[in-house]
This record gives sequence, C-alpha cells and structure tokens, in this order.
Amino acid sequence: MKNQRTVVFLTCVNFGFLIFLVMHQTTPVKADSATTVLRVRALEIVDTQGRLRASLQVIPEGPARRPDGSAAEQSGKVYPEAVVFRLIRPDGRPSVKIATTEQGSGIDLSGGIDPTYIVLSSEAGEASITLTNKDGHHQVVKP
Repeated sequence: MKNQRTVVFLTCVNFGFLIFLVMHQTTPVKADSATTVLRVRALEIVDTQGRLRASLQVIPEGPARRPDGSAAEQSGKVYPEAVVFRLIRPDGRPSVKIATTEQGSGIDLSGGIDPTYIVLSSEAGEASITLTNKDGHHQVVKP
C-alpha cells in the first residue's frame, strides 16, 4: 500500500511539473537581438548535395587564377582587386557573374552548355554589350 501511495504522489508531482512547463512555454521563442552586420571574406551557398551554387567574394589583385588557385596565364598581366558574385549551375559552371573593380564593372550571362553568352561592361569610360552565339560568332555594340 505504501508503494502505491509513493507512485501516486510521484505521478502527481510529475503532472504538476508538466503543467508548469506547458504554462511557461506559451510565449514564442525570440532571438535576443538581430545581427545588423555580417562580416566575412567570402560567402558560399551550396545545394543539398554540397555543390557550390553561388558565391560572393573579394578576389585580390594579381595574375588571372584558375579555380584551383594556380596562375591561368603567363602574360604578366596583373588584374586589379575585384568583388565577384557568381550564380553556378548544377554542373559547376557559372552562368551569371557580376563583377566590379576600380576600372569598371560588368555582368556576364552565359547560355546552356554551348558558348552562348552576353557581356555588359563599363570600363575606363567605355560601355559595351558583347553578344556571342553558339557558333562562336560575336557582335560588340558600343554607343
């Protein structure tokens, strides 16, 4: 009989704790404060398979680079620091690229697998639109 009273007592205590917790959980969960600034050197967005799908980064001044970091050309040309935003297709190719440097800025929009693309650029006081079709023929439009 004593064991039964103990079980009933503990059940009532647990039920009381449950009521207490439910009563205090009615207020919505809120963050203490919103972060007003996010400071990072680069931002990358990946899909559910972990593939890079978008990036925003500052590219330091220097020679042209391949994605693996190696020098792309030996021309000796030094490119200025640039801020680059890329939207990347599932196959890993960037299809939208927006970039800006001290000399100017541009937007590249590429087509499907073929080399079709549009480049809008404004650099060193000159504006142009370059259109390239799948055959590799291109036309440059300048004001």
